[in-house]
Amino acid sequence: MMARRASVRRNTLETQIEVSINLDGTGQFSCESGIGFLDHMLEQVSRHGLIDMEIKVVGDRHIDDHHSVEDLGITLGQAFAQAVGDKKGMVRYGHSYVPLDEALSRVVIDFSGRPGLFMNVEFTRAAIGGLDTQLFWEFFQGWVNHAQVSLHIDNLKGFNAHHQAETIFKAFGRALRMALSADERMAGQMPSTKGVL
Repeated sequence: MMARRASVRRNTLETQIEVSINLDGTGQFSCESGIGFLDHMLEQVSRHGLIDMEIKVVGDRHIDDHHSVEDLGITLGQAFAQAVGDKKGMVRYGHSYVPLDEALSRVVIDFSGRPGLFMNVEFTRAAIGGLDTQLFWEFFQGWVNHAQVSLHIDNLKGFNAHHQAETIFKAFGRALRMALSADERMAGQMPSTKGVL
C-alpha cells in the first residue's frame, strides 16, 4: 500500500488545531492540547495502534474543554479519512478486548464509509483528571463523522473511571491497528462486494 500519512489544520473562532498522522508508524506521539488526561488517552491510541501522531490544540478552554475535545475528534477524523486513501488491500474490520485490573472494554470498528457511533459506557465518575467524561462521546462522535467509520464501544465492566477510559482508548488503538493492517490476500483489492467504500 502507498504511504498513509495526512496533515490537517482546522481553524475556527473557538479552536485552532493541527494534526499530523502516519498510519504505518511506530507509535511516536506528541500532543499539546492543554488537557492532560486527553493527551494520556490519545497516547494509548498511538502506542497500541502503532500510529504516529503529532497534535497541537489551542482552544477556548476558559469556557470549558468541550470545543477543544470535539474539534480535535473532527480534525483527527479528517486526517484518518485522508490517510487511509481508497482502502484497497486493508483488512477494514478490527476488534479488541482490553482489560485493566477490574475494567474490561470492547471496541469493534469498520472502515465502512458510513459514520456511526454506538457507545455503551456508564462512567462511574463525572470527571477524570478534570475532564468531563461526557466529552469522550463528543470526541468519538466527531471522529466517526469525519473518518466515515462505524464504531462500537462497550465498557463491559469496571468501577474505576480512569481504568474504564483507559481500556476504551487502548482497545480503540488495537482495533484500529487490526483494521488498518495490510491483508496480503487482498492486495490491491477493495474489501467490499460493492467495489467501493
